[in-house]
Amino acid sequence: MNLIEHLKEDVRFEESLKACMNCGVCTAICPAAEFYDYDPRRICDLVQRGDEEEIEQVLRSDTIWYCGQCMSCKTRCPRGNVPGELISVLRKVSQELGLFRHSEKGRQQVLLMNSVHRNIMEIGYCVYPDRVDPDYHPEQGPIWRWYHEHIADIAPKLGANYHGAGPGALRDISEEDLQEVRKIFEVTGGTEFSEKVKKNS
Repeated sequence: MNLIEHLKEDVRFEESLKACMNCGVCTAICPAAEFYDYDPRRICDLVQRGDEEEIEQVLRSDTIWYCGQCMSCKTRCPRGNVPGELISVLRKVSQELGLFRHSEKGRQQVLLMNSVHRNIMEIGYCVYPDRVDPDYHPEQGPIWRWYHEHIADIAPKLGANYHGAGPGALRDISEEDLQEVRKIFEVTGGTEFSEKVKKNS
């Protein structure tokens, strides 16, 4: 399968992993490492060593989905590596090859990706209050339910242009602008990638 060559095809790979010396600073600063069995230092090490078997195992695991993409690792690495960006590359390869199917967290990401992609294509937002139904998102708590029920009154007080025309947060995106966004996804390969992930799932 030659996973290393596949990883190197992503333009972000070269910038994300220059020369890891395995100091562990990224793991020490990583919020995800505090709560999960997640160690960015070990991931950098195994990719740098080029062990195809270990790389395939990590592409099939939950591990690469624990990173919150906060990029605290980027600002701390003495060698200028970006483990969080390397994780993005690993995730993409896992999705392209369909290996994410072996991971519970990977399969969950597909549902999230489909939802976000649909939102962007249909309304121009990744996340929009109308589409975060409190009945389906109890983790948001009772304040979210209250906000969701009263958003039309509250949003303007916070400076939002809720379902309005013109500028402002939460405004309606014009069909002309939506067509431009869809074209960007098409030209950059985002639409094709989304379809590939759906097929692989």
